[in-house]
Amino acid sequence: MTALRNIWALVEKEWRHYFGGPIAYVALLVWTLLFGLFYFAIFRAFLEYSMQTAAQGGMGPKLSLNDMVIGQVMHNMAVVALFVMPMLTMRLMAEEKRQGTIELLATSPITTLQIVLGKFLGAVGILVLMVVTGMLNFVPLWRFAAGGPEWKPLLTGALALVLVGSAFISVGLFLSSMTRNQIVAGILAFGLALIFWIVGWFDQPTAGPVMRAVGYLGITNHMTDMMKGVIELKDLVFYLSFISFGLFLAHQSVESQRWRA
Repeated sequence: MTALRNIWALVEKEWRHYFGGPIAYVALLVWTLLFGLFYFAIFRAFLEYSMQTAAQGGMGPKLSLNDMVIGQVMHNMAVVALFVMPMLTMRLMAEEKRQGTIELLATSPITTLQIVLGKFLGAVGILVLMVVTGMLNFVPLWRFAAGGPEWKPLLTGALALVLVGSAFISVGLFLSSMTRNQIVAGILAFGLALIFWIVGWFDQPTAGPVMRAVGYLGITNHMTDMMKGVIELKDLVFYLSFISFGLFLAHQSVESQRWRA
């Protein structure tokens, strides 16, 4: 119970920092605005396509709000997470170093694992708030759309966004622990996350086994099935392993600094 209280205290500390400055408000504003714009543009295109299909006597592929609206918006927001997550992670450890408070943490009775988990969960909490806020855009679909979309793909899509964002956060937390400069930490986090995004392009049906293995590391390749309402064990294992490895690296980095302190 003491460990949980320590972690929760760090989560609360991070939230006070986030909402005590502009970071949380800017991240929420950018996320919500882009979520709304993507939703408006994609839903408008869906309406135009549905009217064209109706004018042709209903000829054409089956229209699906889940695939053609919700799934498309979610995929676009995964791209936005690539840019927004470094804003949440760049100060997590770098700011502690710059202000000199890392020494206080290093000499406190809090374990390194508790420090890392507290920082990580603090950022993930903001991410979850962003995802929930964005999901409110879909509420009118159940009120006004005939039949309405299915709930399951919406929930699994939200889970996919949280997992992708959490993977970016684990990378950003590690890199933030390596420097005292927030800007450097943010740029490095964005660059490394972008690399894990790009390698997913190598996973092509015609690619060789080496390229397929490299492409398997693509951080967004494992969210496609979740967007369709299908949760496979291999996808969950990938994201949990990715997050755990990022937290392990952050733990080792902070632990080495505690020994030097």
